[in-house]
This record gives sequence, C-alpha cells and structure tokens, in this order.
Amino acid sequence: MPLYFASMNVASIRKIQKRDDDMVRFTRASRFRSVVTAIGGAGVLALALAGCGGDDSGPTTGSYGFPQVAQDEKATITVWVDADRTKATDAFKKAHPEVPIEVVTYDGSANGSNSFRTKIQLFDRAGSGWPDVVFSTQNNDAAWASQKSNGKQAFAAELSGGLVAGETLDKFTAGALNPCTVEGKVYCLRNDLAQAVFWYNKTLLDQFGYQVPATWEDYQALGEKVAREHPGYIVGTVGDAWTPEVFFWGSKCQANGITGPKAVTVNTTTPQCQRAAGMLDTLIKNGTTPNISVFTPEFVQKYSGKVLTMPGPAWYAGAIFNNPESLNVPAGQLGVAAPPAWRGEEAVTGNVGGGTWFISSHSKNLKAAETFARFATTADEYQVQVAPGYPAYAPAAEKWIAKQESSGYYATDLKPVVTAGTLIWSGWGSGIFSQEAIWAKTITPALADGKSLVALLPEWQTAIKNQAQVDGYTVQ
Repeated sequence: MPLYFASMNVASIRKIQKRDDDMVRFTRASRFRSVVTAIGGAGVLALALAGCGGDDSGPTTGSYGFPQVAQDEKATITVWVDADRTKATDAFKKAHPEVPIEVVTYDGSANGSNSFRTKIQLFDRAGSGWPDVVFSTQNNDAAWASQKSNGKQAFAAELSGGLVAGETLDKFTAGALNPCTVEGKVYCLRNDLAQAVFWYNKTLLDQFGYQVPATWEDYQALGEKVAREHPGYIVGTVGDAWTPEVFFWGSKCQANGITGPKAVTVNTTTPQCQRAAGMLDTLIKNGTTPNISVFTPEFVQKYSGKVLTMPGPAWYAGAIFNNPESLNVPAGQLGVAAPPAWRGEEAVTGNVGGGTWFISSHSKNLKAAETFARFATTADEYQVQVAPGYPAYAPAAEKWIAKQESSGYYATDLKPVVTAGTLIWSGWGSGIFSQEAIWAKTITPALADGKSLVALLPEWQTAIKNQAQVDGYTVQ
C-alpha cells in the first residue's frame, strides 16, 4: 500500500515461480547446503496440537521451557528472510549495529512450497546448521515446528516461557498469534495480518454508475452486468493458489476444519461450498473472473486499467494496485470496502498469509535472536516506516494506518481494512497440509481445461482428504 499484507511483491513472486531455489550459500563451515522445493501448508487458527518436546541430550541453560545450548551473546545470528523482508534486516542493522547478523534469502515457503520445513528436516538429520531466526509467509508452520522431529528437539523455541516478554505478546492484535499458539504456548510472532477485503476502482465504478456490492449475490449480478455492458473489464480472479481462502473461506465452506491435534473435518459439498463455486462458475464463464494469476505479465498486460473490483487480501493494494511493476493504479482511484456477506448472513472473511517469525531453540545467541524477532514485528523503524503490510502488533498497526491515510493515495478511508480483521471465520484451521498447494495442483489446471467448479468439488474434497491422511490426520 503500500497496503501489502501478505508478504510479496511482483519481482519476488516471479523469482519464487522458478523451480530452482538458489538460496543457500552459508559462509560457516557448519552450515548444511540444500536446494529443495516441496509441498507445504497454510492456515490461520490456533492449533490444538501436541506440545513442544525437547531432546534431553546436550548442555542446557536458562528456563524458557526448552533445552538450550551454551549461550554466547557475541555469536553471529543467521536470519532467513524472503526478498521483501530484507528491508527488515536492513532496518535492524541500522538500529542495532552492535548485533552481528548474517542474512540468507530464500523463498519464504511461498505458495506452500514447504521449503522452510524441508530444510529444517535436513539440518535435524545433520545435527547442525539451523538458522537462528526464520521468516515464513505461511501460517501453518507452528504445527510442525513446535514438535519433535524423529525424537529430536523441536526447531521452534517457545516464546511465551519468558523468552519474549508477556507485555509484548499481549500487545499483538487479538487473535493475531493464534496461528503461532500450540496448546497455549506461543512459538512464533506474527508479522502482518492478511484478512480479505473488497478492493475496487472508485473512479471506474462512478463512471459506469455501479454500486459497491453489499452481498455476494450483488457481486455476481455486478459481474453479469459488467460482462454485458463493459466486456473486457473484470471483477476478480481465480488464478492464484489462495482462491479458496478468499471465496470459499469467506462462504464458510467446510474444507479445512481442524478439530484436534491430528483431526480434520472436510466436506466441500455443503451448500456453503456450492454457492461459492456456482457464483464463480458464472463469472469465470462470462470472462469477468479469469483463471490468471495476478502476479503474471499476462495479467498486467490484459487487465491494466480494466480491474473494476477485486475481492482479495488486504495486501493486494501494495502488491498489485499501488505497484509500478503491476497495475500501477493512480492515486485517488483505489477504494476498499468490507467483504460482502451472503444474503441473510453476517459477513465473514478468509485470511491469506500474513507471515510469521520463528526463533530457533538451537540458537547459541537467544538474546540477539529475540531482539531481532521483536524488532521485526514491533519496531516503528520497520513496521510503521518501512513495512508494506498491516502490522500484527497493535501499537504499530495504529500508527501504520495513520501513515497510509495521510499519503493521499486512497479514494476511501481504510477503516474496512481494520474491521475486516475481526470478521475472519473460525471454521478454517492451521493444519500441516497446504490448501493452497492442493488447490494449485488439483483445481487450477482443471479450470484451465474448462471444467466446472461445482463439478470439481468432490475431487477437491478427495485431494484434501488424501493429503491430510499423508500428514497423519484422521479425516471426517
């Protein structure tokens, strides 16, 4: 936005789309080299999983709730970030020149690549090489990072046992740390929030004489009207892996109901799922909701100046609208509204990303690692002055909103962005498996072949069930 909640810009997304992960060049001899791409998961709610355990071998110090190696406050900390979070490391170096830090860039596990987990598993087997702090674009990582791996110590350090001050944790926006919380213990800090909202071009809506839709039924009617009266203009997209989080989560589709440590309820044939699929089938067929990713040159070429509305995460503003590498919508045109409701119901929304910071339980310099993670999530120097997304830390969020509104870029105020954070439906959970990866593998290519979403719902359910079972879930 600058309003870019989830964590990626066009340049970094295009890099991520490359198959080869040319991430790791560790300068330390103990670092383990690895280039891996795999499938992982995303989600947002508190996890009812087994608690973090520890390996009793090796020396321990301190009392944060996990085994610790001997500490060295002069030791360099290694921080993994995606391309966008390098700004956080730059700000930290400026604010804390006394802390030695080595920065390594990787894909941030974007789009469910699961690279974070896969690399940590390699280090677990090697018994060395763990980074001290890791940023992930995903919200599901606490589900595995808080657990022992093959009987060995969990990667994620418990933060709520005294490593991070309780008054700091208490100042995060209510619910922001739910994805980081396992059996009442906090294992990560949330970077930003990514609730879905309703973006629209106010200039175009006024020019065409259209109203912002209050319901999803109104939204479908708008798409049908646009197809007739202004062909070539669009009201949304289904080309990205987080489509289910935007449309199906916001329709209370029971595709991802995490009900226990290893239990999930999956039913994609409910009326709530069918109504979202039916609406999208209509809009896909008439061309107003194309199956094209917003992070592709094709999208920019075809739809610059043609995006009338766009349901999507709060970070879309900075990622695609107020971005010279993408749609580059001029100042004074972009408006935002609360997500539509289904007729007769209260509005709810999904959540697309947000980003999380983990501290390694293996760190030899927990003091410096905590200083960095706390700075990256709470400090004005980054979260208010530099970060493109709506901060999860409430004091920073308030200042960030004021800064954005003073910019004069938006055609409306940003209150809907703030209030939408309270509308996230609790029926989706934070399992290990990735809904985004499942959707991208199962549904996106089928839509490209012209298949109906309604007809694909049983296939989607089967794909979710199969992946959940592979990850050890009991599926109901």
